[in-house]
Amino acid sequence: MKKVYLIHGWGGSATSEGWFGWLKKELDAKGRELIIFPMPNTNNPKIEEWVGLLEQKIKNIDKETYFVGHSIGCQTIMRYLEKLPEGKKVGGCIFVAGWFNLKGLEKNEIDIAKPWLETRINFNKVKKHCNKFLALFSDNDPVVPLSNTKIFREKLGAKVIVKHNEGHFNAVQEIPEIIDFIGE
Repeated sequence: MKKVYLIHGWGGSATSEGWFGWLKKELDAKGRELIIFPMPNTNNPKIEEWVGLLEQKIKNIDKETYFVGHSIGCQTIMRYLEKLPEGKKVGGCIFVAGWFNLKGLEKNEIDIAKPWLETRINFNKVKKHCNKFLALFSDNDPVVPLSNTKIFREKLGAKVIVKHNEGHFNAVQEIPEIIDFIGE
């Protein structure tokens, strides 16, 4: 049975985005399990706490394991994957509004984002544990510039889709590309 772990974004929760409930219904209908952890300290996310929670909670991964991340949840997934033991592989990762650089942040948000922006990710290690990536962006995201598409493409070999007028995917009710990517 395919397990799908959804890692919500900064300031989010297991129910913060409308498409989370839609994804659960879609996966349930296909006999898939969606697991969403309430991430710690959501308004002031720390790399060690977020990645540590995944390391603590996720015990058995295999090619039937998929990850879906929203915003900072995407970085959390990559940082988790790069720390996996040799030989562990997952089926795929979907990154919704993922980022390596940001725009339009307030001063306090810049301070929170700084470690995430400045702590390198070893993409070669990430790719040893997954070789199937989808990255979804919007052409009007207020905080994630489209320059991130190039990084996802070049560093991970991700298939990139830029959607029109979806913002930061906070008000979106469904993202069919996720179901298409996970497959049967």
